[in-house]
Amino acid sequence: MSGGWPGGQACLPAAQMALDLVNDRTDILPDYELELIHYDSMCDPGEATKLLYDLLYTEPIKIVLMPGCSSVSTLVAEAARMWNLIVLSYGSSSPALSNRQRFPTFFRTHPSATLHNPTRVQLFQKWKWTKIATIQQTTEVFTSTLDDLEERVKEAGIEISVRQSFLTDPAVAVKTLKRQDARIIVGLFYETEARKVFCEVYKEKLYGKKYVWFLIGWYADNWFKIKDPSINCTVKQMTEAVEGHVTTEIVMLNPETVRGASNLTSQEFLAQLMSKLGGKNPEETGGFQEAPLAYDAVWALALALNKTVGPLKAKAHRLEDFNYNNRDITGEIYRAMNTSSFEGVSGHVVFDAQGSRMAWTLIEQLQGGSYKKIGYYDSTKGNLSWYGNDKWIGSGPPADQTVVIEEFRYLSQKLFVSLSVFAGLGILLGIICLTFNIYNSNVRYIQNSQPYLNNITTVGCMMALAAVFPLGIDGLHVPRRQFPVVCQFRLWLLGLGFSLAYGSMFTKIWWVHTVFTKKDEKKDKRKHLEPWKLYATVGGLLGVDILSLMIWQIVDPLHITVEKFTREAPKGDLDVLIQPLLEHCSSEKMNTWLGVVYGYKGLLLLLGIFLAYETKSISTEKINDHRAVGMAIYNVAVLCMITAPVTMILASQQDASFAFASLAIIFSVYITLVVLFVPKMRRLITRGEWQSDAQETIRTGSSTNNNDEEKSRQLERENKELQKIIQEKEERVSELRNQLSERQALRSRRRASTVTNQNHSPTSLAIPQGDPRSLAPPPGYPALTSDPHPVPPSFANSTSLYQPESKISRNNCHTSRLQLLYK
Repeated sequence: MSGGWPGGQACLPAAQMALDLVNDRTDILPDYELELIHYDSMCDPGEATKLLYDLLYTEPIKIVLMPGCSSVSTLVAEAARMWNLIVLSYGSSSPALSNRQRFPTFFRTHPSATLHNPTRVQLFQKWKWTKIATIQQTTEVFTSTLDDLEERVKEAGIEISVRQSFLTDPAVAVKTLKRQDARIIVGLFYETEARKVFCEVYKEKLYGKKYVWFLIGWYADNWFKIKDPSINCTVKQMTEAVEGHVTTEIVMLNPETVRGASNLTSQEFLAQLMSKLGGKNPEETGGFQEAPLAYDAVWALALALNKTVGPLKAKAHRLEDFNYNNRDITGEIYRAMNTSSFEGVSGHVVFDAQGSRMAWTLIEQLQGGSYKKIGYYDSTKGNLSWYGNDKWIGSGPPADQTVVIEEFRYLSQKLFVSLSVFAGLGILLGIICLTFNIYNSNVRYIQNSQPYLNNITTVGCMMALAAVFPLGIDGLHVPRRQFPVVCQFRLWLLGLGFSLAYGSMFTKIWWVHTVFTKKDEKKDKRKHLEPWKLYATVGGLLGVDILSLMIWQIVDPLHITVEKFTREAPKGDLDVLIQPLLEHCSSEKMNTWLGVVYGYKGLLLLLGIFLAYETKSISTEKINDHRAVGMAIYNVAVLCMITAPVTMILASQQDASFAFASLAIIFSVYITLVVLFVPKMRRLITRGEWQSDAQETIRTGSSTNNNDEEKSRQLERENKELQKIIQEKEERVSELRNQLSERQALRSRRRASTVTNQNHSPTSLAIPQGDPRSLAPPPGYPALTSDPHPVPPSFANSTSLYQPESKISRNNCHTSRLQLLYK
């Protein structure tokens, strides 16, 4: 009754009219009376939720729910399955509701917004159009409608060449339609956005005899004449732009004079409804157009319930037996609704498999500033009723009758020259770094950075920079038959350059990680790794690349492919279209080969990042620049991982693709060379470590380093052994201290007991009889006749504190030695 769509203002009186007639009929539900309980949902799903639960949990039991707005119907229809309720809507048009999995008990007498699409496809086929374009406002209802249209035109063999969308400003979308030479255009947007679109259409001259626009038919008849502050076009300009467009509109009032199930014609229904409204202006009454749909919805329900009486009686059930747990009665009502077919005031009422109303579509065309009916389409029977009074500016323009001129797209020469200069300067920088490294290879600091690996890195960087030149060469510079050679140069220079530059850095960081992060016994074995093993590792990586590239070029060699773009219309020529073309280096299974190469090199990049991170805190003189290598690996890995996917995405944009790939190569090389060589140059300059100490390095440097490292390793081993011994001693001392504490406590108790015995009993302690030899005193001690201080049993077996030449038993221990034994 209120909110975004106050359709109940006219639909409620129409439903009451239908209820009165149904309850008066003796042939429809003669033993029952239908009662309508209604609330205002305000088109608000939140409010509708509250009202839904009030209805469900208060008497009497409801047998059907009839929401109006699409947003409310979505909520109600999704929840209704939990209570086995049928949902019948009279005002919901959202295509999303045509989903039987999500809304299994939903029906509607309002057709889905997708019902326009069969009519549009019929018109496309009638006028023999094979290509169309679309422009839509980005809302759910239009997106769903356009998705449905795309499926239908595909089945009909019609191509959607351009698909544009906008949120609030359609300027860019309209310009794209113009640029892509769209001729037959389907527009899906609300009335306010329609004015914005056609203001831009006028500015871009996207109207006239070359163009046909298809719009929605439920706008006001004078929608293009309404003053709108959001546009800057006059009424005259808008009228000129919209002339000749075609609209499709769902027929909500039966155009024929027939009496249907209610025994009323459509005109008689309107007269009674106007009387019910009390003379209100129909244009100011919400839901006036949809009132016939609400009227027919009540009749569809009544006829379906009437149809279920017989089958339920055969099963010993009645309608009044329905409850929210009874699926049998719900199933009978569903089957009756699904097979509904009768003449209503809105036309023939029938539901499709998704529960949506099948209805007629009215086709109109704007001629001379007013809409003229040019036909009807009955989607239930597939019949197109054509009046033949369509009018065009000229003739209906097919989309495929324009002369097409092919035109190749070439790389911007300014861009090519600019990046080539940077690549050349990078190669010059590489030559400088290479010369510096070779000239100072006898300097100790340079020797400790593995200069031969740095030389390999520099050569690889220069090869990668050299690949910039063939990347920028296209059909403008070389004949078409020689272009595959350029493709080979691109591939081999980039592949081998990467393997040499990155492989040598990866080998360094791998060696440092292998030596300094392994266990001691393995570390000692690997610290004497010979330089040739480093070079062999680089050679292995290079060999893998050479082998994979050779297999690629033998099995599936690169060749030229031509990409075609959307045709463009030149200015001032209405009969010519330009077909842009772009040459690519490709092979039959290009994506497979790229996947293998990118996967292999991507794993190397990820492993290099991991190793650089693991060794960031390690310090070694053997490879003193491994931290700089790690930094270079970080930069190269990040740039490569970004560049590879981006260049694939931008492959159709020759300037952007070349610029991105070239800049990535240039930045990677510059960063690598600067990080690896500038610190070395700076150190040699600031500390004076040039060729002056070369002889000293030759004489003593190598041996000194080797001796120092050997001594360091020996000290480390000794240190670890001593630490183990100290740990064992500490554990033994702790154990002895514990034993001593226990025995001192026992001695104190024994001493106190002995003193007590001496004071009270002068008799000596009895000595057990045993082996006579056990009574013999130790050498140098007098014979003992009695032992006043017996040794505790625990001390009889203790030999760790005192070890005489022969074991001391309990019976031959002299009193004078007892104190020494305790110590």
